[in-house]
Amino acid sequence: MDLFEYQARDLFEKHGVPVLQGIVATTPEEAKAAAEKIGGVTVVKAQVKVGGRGKAGGVKVAKTADEAYDYAQQILGMDIKGHTVHRVMIAQGADIAEEYYFSILLDRANRSYLAMCSVEGGVEIEQLAVERPEALARVEVVPTEGITEAKAREIVEQARFDEETAAKVVPVLVKLWDVFKQEDATLVEVNPLVKTGDGQVIALDGKVTLDENAEFRQADHAALADKSSADPLEEKAKEHDLNYVKLDGEVGIIGNGAGLVMSTLDVVAYAGEKHGNVKPANFLDIGGGASAEIMAAGLDVILNDPQVKSVFVNVFGGITACDAVANGIVKALEILGDEEDKPLVVRLDGNNVEEGRRILAAANHPLVTLAETMDEGADKAAELAHAAK
Repeated sequence: MDLFEYQARDLFEKHGVPVLQGIVATTPEEAKAAAEKIGGVTVVKAQVKVGGRGKAGGVKVAKTADEAYDYAQQILGMDIKGHTVHRVMIAQGADIAEEYYFSILLDRANRSYLAMCSVEGGVEIEQLAVERPEALARVEVVPTEGITEAKAREIVEQARFDEETAAKVVPVLVKLWDVFKQEDATLVEVNPLVKTGDGQVIALDGKVTLDENAEFRQADHAALADKSSADPLEEKAKEHDLNYVKLDGEVGIIGNGAGLVMSTLDVVAYAGEKHGNVKPANFLDIGGGASAEIMAAGLDVILNDPQVKSVFVNVFGGITACDAVANGIVKALEILGDEEDKPLVVRLDGNNVEEGRRILAAANHPLVTLAETMDEGADKAAELAHAAK
């Protein structure tokens, strides 16, 4: 889960990382009140989870509270790379002397963590990494050791900080590691990390990505979710612990196992080319169990997508046998009742496949079509979706 800048700032403050004042506002009036409370020069910053805010006009320096009101009025509702601005952060102005860059991230390729640091911050770090890679220090961080003071000194030395500044940056890096570790983050980035005119080192702009797999031990993280931009179908699926991702297509997909579902998406997309170019409407992995409740929850999510014209259930029976899956489908259709009004193509294979097919055939549901193979099922689902468009 990516956080807004103001949320990252609050996490930094919680863990002792030096930050400036910041108050969130959703109206120009709130922005003015925040600027008055902070006092002096403030910065009105659009809160969107995308870069390039400044170039898009989403960051403005306000010398007075009235200016903060005017800028907030301009920025709220603005579209920045497809993201609508619903809130701004009124941040305390900073006397910036120098700008640096620092990040700690999960390095999946090396199964470790990676710290990156540069004395040249406030710029597009991707561009710096390509054009002048020597200006960006890359230091492996061993997960079991983390960023100790010794590791932080190694990082700032490789980034070529002067001794005086390095001494001030080291404790900040240690505290940023605390954010990364204690909040179960996969990314903590500060760009820029600044030194002010009076010599303080402050995290001026932060980006944090939290590992959603750690939600079971991070109860506070649920409050950080952006409900305003969340897809309602994805939220509904999440309530039932379903692995669901909405796509822009017409054929609903249900499968058991991520690999099988991904293959099903490809096969449906290919079959759809000869049936009006219909496409998969979602990714939905119901996992190893296909109980009536799970199947009903999955179908309920998919059927509530107005774009869906047909559904393809593609299940390989393993630990959960095909007869159990078939019974789950039959009971799910009973649970949904009149809500199920779209054609359903079912392909079963694997453990107890014959019994599973017999159960579905005996049920004789008017909207259910059995398919022998995945290709046949994908083709039929695409054909039915095209006919219903």
